Amino acid sequence: MISPQLSHINPNPSFPFSNSTFPQSLPTKTLKPHFKPKPTPIVSVLQYNRKPQLSGETPRVVVITSGKGGVGKTTSTANIGLSLARLGFSVVAIDADVGLRNLDLLLGLENRVNYTAFEVINGDCRLDQALVRDKRWSNFELLCISKPRSKLPMGFGGKALIWLVDALKTRSEGCPDFIIIDCPAGIDAGFITAITPANEAVLVVTPDITSLRDADRVTGLLECDGIKDIKMIVNRVRTDLIRGEDMMSVLDVQEMLGLALLGVIPEDSEVIRSTNRGYPLVLNRPPTLAGLAFEQAAWRLVEQDSMKAVMVEEEPKKRGFFSFFGG
Repeated sequence: MISPQLSHINPNPSFPFSNSTFPQSLPTKTLKPHFKPKPTPIVSVLQYNRKPQLSGETPRVVVITSGKGGVGKTTSTANIGLSLARLGFSVVAIDADVGLRNLDLLLGLENRVNYTAFEVINGDCRLDQALVRDKRWSNFELLCISKPRSKLPMGFGGKALIWLVDALKTRSEGCPDFIIIDCPAGIDAGFITAITPANEAVLVVTPDITSLRDADRVTGLLECDGIKDIKMIVNRVRTDLIRGEDMMSVLDVQEMLGLALLGVIPEDSEVIRSTNRGYPLVLNRPPTLAGLAFEQAAWRLVEQDSMKAVMVEEEPKKRGFFSFFGG
């Protein structure tokens, strides 16, 4: 039976007080209404939560060169090309190394190259037959100039490559957003052929004096050819050697060459594994530091952006690869 004092209270079995312990009089207290602040919209600080804005006229014809061999031109072409494809842009990568092509190996497409640009020019096949579409990303295509152990006539040069680029612009499937040309080493006829149709250049260098001397020479040749948009990727960087003053820092390289910095790629043993497997670094899960650096370089290439480098010694408390550059 409910007491008269509590007759106005609805019985509830989950109520914490029983009839015997419930207070006879409840204190009167004026409670101020509690207003919760409206949640502010989340503004992400990561630029990778949005798609990069493509700047410039399409197609963007970019040549990746260095002058010196073994600095990572083909590795940069494969990883940047697939990074652009993962960002949603259509990409055609051209291996312009006539005698020593390797881009198909790094992409794992060597068994699917049946026709090359040489057959297209001779009229033996169509352009779409020579383009090898990647199965992982259908908006990425590879075009090889020639097959290994084949000889091209002396007439193949910059005009033939310009014709191929113009054919890609007017093909029925649509014009690609990026045409990336993997330039051969050296500054001979193959180099002149590769840079002829390009209007942008990415110079791959390593922090050693031989690479910097060749890069400085190549920069002058690119400017003489009318290519003014030249950016630089510093590859195979080791922070431990930089701190020990056994390797030039990225800032030193940038001051010596005077070029805008597109990306900084650390030394990574995973590069050898990915090369042998035909599986570029940017597809690895979880990603490696080098793979993330290539993705960032591709992002900056889309928006025609650059980054700033600082000395390692300026931030001694930070550890790891990303302690010596910002932006």
